[in-house]
Amino acid sequence: MNRKRTAIAVAATGTAAGLVGLALLASPAGAGGAPPALPPIAAEDLVASVLNAKAPAMSGSVQVRENLGLPIPVLPTGGADNVSARVYSDGAGKGRIALAGRNDETTVVADGETVWIWSSKDRSVRKIEHGQADAQRVPEQLADPTSAAQQLVKAMQAESTVAVDGTARVADRPVYQLLLTPKPTEKTLLREVRVAVDSETRIPLRLEVLANGAAEPALRIGFTEFNPGAQDPNLFRFDVPQGATVKEVKPGEHLDSKATKDLFSQLDAKTVGTGWDTVLVGKVPAQLLEAAASAAGAPAGRPDVTGLLRQFAKPVDGPFGTGWVVTTKVGAALVTQDGRVAIGAVPEQVLIDALSSK
Repeated sequence: MNRKRTAIAVAATGTAAGLVGLALLASPAGAGGAPPALPPIAAEDLVASVLNAKAPAMSGSVQVRENLGLPIPVLPTGGADNVSARVYSDGAGKGRIALAGRNDETTVVADGETVWIWSSKDRSVRKIEHGQADAQRVPEQLADPTSAAQQLVKAMQAESTVAVDGTARVADRPVYQLLLTPKPTEKTLLREVRVAVDSETRIPLRLEVLANGAAEPALRIGFTEFNPGAQDPNLFRFDVPQGATVKEVKPGEHLDSKATKDLFSQLDAKTVGTGWDTVLVGKVPAQLLEAAASAAGAPAGRPDVTGLLRQFAKPVDGPFGTGWVVTTKVGAALVTQDGRVAIGAVPEQVLIDALSSK
């Protein structure tokens, strides 16, 4: 699968997994006042400096806010309108993040050899060795937030008009405002993506995704506090809590719950189109649909997946057969009765065309 195209499609849909990966990138707007006076810089030079930046040792607080217009929550806090986290990096491959939920906390520690994931909810620990393909789904960007930012900017710039839109303050630091807008040929529901770039480290401190016709960002992710500097080495050690259950994730295993383990490998996903109007299409196994229905509160046994879709999706017909469309401020998803799916930051017709071409 083309990773560049997939990055655009997945980032635009705002899935929970994407939020966790992006949670190290940016922040809500900083304090008011006059914009800082910074030396002028060309857009291409700012992009190059972001792509070449090296994440320093740092600590910070991250906040994620979403206003996607979904009838179901996508943030890993059970429906809260924001996610907060505490982030640490040693600048050399080790990192730590503590993600606070309503009544629990998830802590991820990358110690240089192993990624440890601790959930206080069920007192469980997942252990993933570095270098495993599926371990990459737990973002090792925890230790290097720059790598995630680099992938996003690199994926978007070719199909975007890129400009520097003034300066601002984020997390009490002066930043350049990098603006990416889709070229006129792109068919997308998104209007622009704004990235606030720290003027000193060139680390992105704020990411905002804005949809057409909306004044407020549909997604805002970033640092509310950002402090470069050496960190206590003990932050990057993990000791298994007494009484915790430890599961070692084997090569080829996914990090999802037992009900959905290995199902994602059956999606047979591919991308259709390029740029901002890229669509991810694939086949969702029936077991995965049933697991999603159960997670959403449908009766146990044989959950009524179609009944669940009818509650918040619009029925549609086309060359693909019968299906349901869920539209948000930043994208849409089409699920057919036989389990095919198309997802993208695009209007409904683009999904229909993409699914019909598969």
